[in-house]
Amino acid sequence: MSNPAAPTADLPGHLPPRTLLWASVGVALATIALKTLAWWVTGSVGLLSDAMESFVNLAAAVFALAMVTIAQRPADDDHPYGHHKAEYFSSGFEGVLIVGVALAILWAAVHRLFDPQPLESLGWGLGLSIVSSALNGALAWAMLRTARQVRSIALEADARHLLTDVWTSAGVLVGLVGAALTGWLWLDALAAIGVALNILREGAALAWRSVQGLMDEAVEPEVQTSIDQTLQGFVQRAAPGALRFDHVVTRRAGQRRFVDLHMHMPGHWTLHGAAALRGEVERALMAAVPGLRATIELLPTDVEAHFDDRPNMKEPA
Repeated sequence: MSNPAAPTADLPGHLPPRTLLWASVGVALATIALKTLAWWVTGSVGLLSDAMESFVNLAAAVFALAMVTIAQRPADDDHPYGHHKAEYFSSGFEGVLIVGVALAILWAAVHRLFDPQPLESLGWGLGLSIVSSALNGALAWAMLRTARQVRSIALEADARHLLTDVWTSAGVLVGLVGAALTGWLWLDALAAIGVALNILREGAALAWRSVQGLMDEAVEPEVQTSIDQTLQGFVQRAAPGALRFDHVVTRRAGQRRFVDLHMHMPGHWTLHGAAALRGEVERALMAAVPGLRATIELLPTDVEAHFDDRPNMKEPA
């Protein structure tokens, strides 16, 4: 079995995920203050919806910070495969919060749609909203870069929510400018409804993705291709018919990737030689897919294993 140590979360040139999530907490507090002030000076329900979403940003960042801390704990007797799935709870929790806020925004916006209110001090409101959006956008960009490198779904979920917040603010600003230019005050409420529907979509997507992760979803197609190509390279190097791999099954859990497979070889090979080749295959798989944990069962070429169910058990392409 390959080295079970978790993939490193701190890479050169990137801030650690926990540092970025602490920054997300700080930015959420700052944007709550800025957007609430913008709503207070303008009376815009669109800006109110924007401020309400920032409370979700704060709650999500705090919960993500807790889950990333748990996910980085080493494996123990009760959790021999590690704690990596804790990150899925973060994205699921954030998805539920987003859906709740979207429903609250829809309720407020529909009422305002039929009872428009005059808008005041739009210059201040727009300025404060733009500043908060710039903070969110800059942080989301940094978080996405790191999330791709360390494969942190909690960090990616928080970053994508911040990007949604940026687009939300853009929609609110369009509604405010439209209302100011045309005098159609209902445009403010209409923008808030559009914001709520966008937030609802994002929340549902995050919740669904976390459920898929908790259900032991297979690795990404590009990762599966790397695994198949690595195994096929060993088959091509061996004598014809001497080596084959089958029952290749994969799953992912947070930053960790897992693969289980059978390696068939001639029955007259020595155990020492077979084990040496297995170690070589494991090292090659880990080099091709950082953070991969491989479990390889050795079998003679003429022996097949039997299962009651055979999901996605295949030979490498």
